[in-house]
Amino acid sequence: MGVDPVSSLITFIHDSPSPYHAVAATADCLRESGFQPLDESRPWDLSPEGRYYVERGESSIVAFIRGTEPAAAAGFAMIGAHTDSPNLRLKPRCDFEREGYAQLGVEVYGGVLLASWVDRDLGLSGRLILDDGRGGRESKRVLVDRAVARIPELAIHLDRDVNDRGLKLNKQQHMAPVVGLEPEGGILEWLASETGLGDASRILGFDLMLHVLERPTVGGMNGEFLFAPRLDNLASCHAALTALTAAADTSSAATRVISFHDHEEVGSGSSQGAQGSFLGDVLERLIALEGGGVEDFQTARAKSMLLSADMAHAVHPNYADRHDPRHMPRIGQGPVVKINANMRYATDGVTEADFVRLCDDAEVPVQKFVMRSDLACGSTIGPLISTRLGVPCVDIGNPMLSMHSSREMAGTRDHELMIRVMTRFFESR
Repeated sequence: MGVDPVSSLITFIHDSPSPYHAVAATADCLRESGFQPLDESRPWDLSPEGRYYVERGESSIVAFIRGTEPAAAAGFAMIGAHTDSPNLRLKPRCDFEREGYAQLGVEVYGGVLLASWVDRDLGLSGRLILDDGRGGRESKRVLVDRAVARIPELAIHLDRDVNDRGLKLNKQQHMAPVVGLEPEGGILEWLASETGLGDASRILGFDLMLHVLERPTVGGMNGEFLFAPRLDNLASCHAALTALTAAADTSSAATRVISFHDHEEVGSGSSQGAQGSFLGDVLERLIALEGGGVEDFQTARAKSMLLSADMAHAVHPNYADRHDPRHMPRIGQGPVVKINANMRYATDGVTEADFVRLCDDAEVPVQKFVMRSDLACGSTIGPLISTRLGVPCVDIGNPMLSMHSSREMAGTRDHELMIRVMTRFFESR
């Protein structure tokens, strides 16, 4: 992943404009660290203390290092995160023309801050599903990393009250990007030519989305900040990945696992999402390959721990009243434990204490976050995985601003601190 974790994170985010690219970048790093790929559709032959990873749906990935003891004896040490971020995704029949402009019909994916996508230079990424010419299909990742699209804001001369009443955007009417002036053919024909595919008739389906083009960068007078798209939640993925590869050369009784899931921003309801069976399937398969059965899985589950890593809300200096006055995480002050009495986060007193002690061991400061009692609380993959598997879980994350904007903001020091405590978690099991 490179020596400097922040520079490595910048590269990771830049290389991961879609969940498909994020999983590919994760797999590349794992292979460089000696992890071997597994196929869910084939039998597994695992070596003692071996390093492996398996993908599902091309947008979720689980990687693990087998422990020195069977999982039934030592359990699983797990970190979970998600690969997706709010964005704009192309509709199946996306091409249309209006007033001489070629435009794209898009769906809003997740809780997008719509205004942050206006007047941005936008590229296109995702995957194409192609006819392989043999009666089957194949997948092709797509990355057009140049300014293809733009959503122009209405000039202030035609909306003179906009600064007083605020910009109001209708998802159907106002968010369709402009991509050309009455071109011949549609976006798929153009994309087939742009990517060297040639014949658009081979395209059977697609999962395509827009991404902002500005490269992540370190900012602030003293380099305190990181300005980047998709910090929620690629920063957590990168921290967990770095921790696992850093711990790979150390032995551990427990089997160490990272599990990155797609579709968190829309509820995790898919086969590769956290509500699906992916992580549980991998863990049960590991138990079976160790010669264990249902009782061994239950024993392993009871000895396991999950860190659910998702970015947290830093106090905003211009809107400090949106926070509970005694729970105001600050950028640069370390990881945040997220707590909610209604279990929108999976943290309880025991797992909170375990993580605080882990931070103390790693000499990492720790903060606490609770939502204002009169505001609705978001959620994470933590309660979903904890409920499905029955494992203790603590919800954590680094503090950030501009969450769900097309360009977000976090702290460079916090990323290093999160890697340190995650590495300690893997080394201590």
